[in-house]
Amino acid sequence: MEPGNDTQLAEFLLWGFSEEPELQPFLFGLFLSMYLVTIIGNLLIILAIISDSHLHTPMYFFLSNLSFSDICLTSTTVPKLLVNIQTQSKVITYAGCITQTCIFILFGGLENFLLAVMAYDRYVAICYPLHYTVIMNSRLSVLLVLLSWIMSVLNSLLNSLMALWLSFCTHVEIPHFFCELNQLIHLACSNTLINDIVLYFAAGVLTGGPFIGILYSYCKIGSSICAISSGKGKHKAFSTCASHLLVVSLFYFTILGVYLIAATTHNSHSSATASVIYAVVTPMLNPFIYSLRNKDIKRALKRYLGGKL
Repeated sequence: MEPGNDTQLAEFLLWGFSEEPELQPFLFGLFLSMYLVTIIGNLLIILAIISDSHLHTPMYFFLSNLSFSDICLTSTTVPKLLVNIQTQSKVITYAGCITQTCIFILFGGLENFLLAVMAYDRYVAICYPLHYTVIMNSRLSVLLVLLSWIMSVLNSLLNSLMALWLSFCTHVEIPHFFCELNQLIHLACSNTLINDIVLYFAAGVLTGGPFIGILYSYCKIGSSICAISSGKGKHKAFSTCASHLLVVSLFYFTILGVYLIAATTHNSHSSATASVIYAVVTPMLNPFIYSLRNKDIKRALKRYLGGKL
């Protein structure tokens, strides 16, 4: 496999969702609305946590980082999609495509690690409530987030640098609304064996590892909740992790659904449509899931918004 790009490819074409002119205003309005809701919702969560001293705890520290990751993840793909719809262009430059891939992997991976960290936090809170403040101290919380960033950056750089070694034929069309790494690899003219190995190995270790950690944490949480004698105690314990469990389910099941659709139907448009769920819809829903089920967040939001009005 020769390094570089033999054809000096300058740009790719993103198919998007539809070429029908009458659907373009609807798609533009839909994605713009979802993007604005995502930005505003997650930004309010971050500001509420920062402004309320009662929320300066590990759980909300992790949540603020998750909200930041959601903002960045959505901002990686949707603005370019909106520009392409508005200008009726499908073009994305080679440099822009590699950059988009790199940033998307970074924040997608960060979200994955943060969900695992938040599961561990809930595991300690429910299974070892008397030792929670000692175990989940500020130093460990910062260290866990920092480690999540480091692992995500390394994974992103590894896959992006591997993509730079690929050679592409002229007039490459990507059947997606953003430069998704798997699609990019399979459109290359050069040998992609090493890229596939790196991609699936990284996905197995860096996605499967945190997912197994989450499953283990919730198995222990479930056992602890079942051991609680009072119904009120069980409800209180479950309510502390219900929001996170719902977010985890949305994130992992939608990603699994995307790859199952891609593997079984081989329909690129179906895969692109399904990708909207975890790349756009899930980051939009996360603030609502956490704020609607969390009295502390709702109280902080009311206090913050009331002080600003």
